[in-house]
Amino acid sequence: MEDEDFAAAFGTGPGPEDWLNGAAALASALATEARVLSQAAVALRGAVAAVPMDPSNGAMGDVRRQRLALSAAADATLKAALLLEAGELLGAGGEAEAIAGKLAALAKRCGALPALLAPPLRAAALAIRTDDGAARIAASALAQEISTRLLAPDAQRQGA
Repeated sequence: MEDEDFAAAFGTGPGPEDWLNGAAALASALATEARVLSQAAVALRGAVAAVPMDPSNGAMGDVRRQRLALSAAADATLKAALLLEAGELLGAGGEAEAIAGKLAALAKRCGALPALLAPPLRAAALAIRTDDGAARIAASALAQEISTRLLAPDAQRQGA
């Protein structure tokens, strides 16, 4: 089949509605990723909570372990908040370049590197559960473009 015949039969890619559906699906998947991170943060904080009637605090009695668990909980909470914001930006629509710029600036204000958001963005695109192939393609392309911009050297400097 020739390229022109293929384009005439199937179109040239996701249409405007597919891009909106893909962005919405990606935003939803990011909320799920954020929920998992939030649950992990709560579990880590619970692990270092003082156990009544146990002055040694069990396995977390070592201050170094407590600091490590609390640091990991704080990192998970920060990443969850950034992912929720990314979902809000995606849900509002817009160009990938603008969304990546806003996310990079937000990460900078939080003291995080913009690249922190690239892996969960890609994972969210893979986790979308829909039979709408065009929306899945749009979501994957959107996640890839935003991730690429977040991993770019300019974004790294901006977030440092």
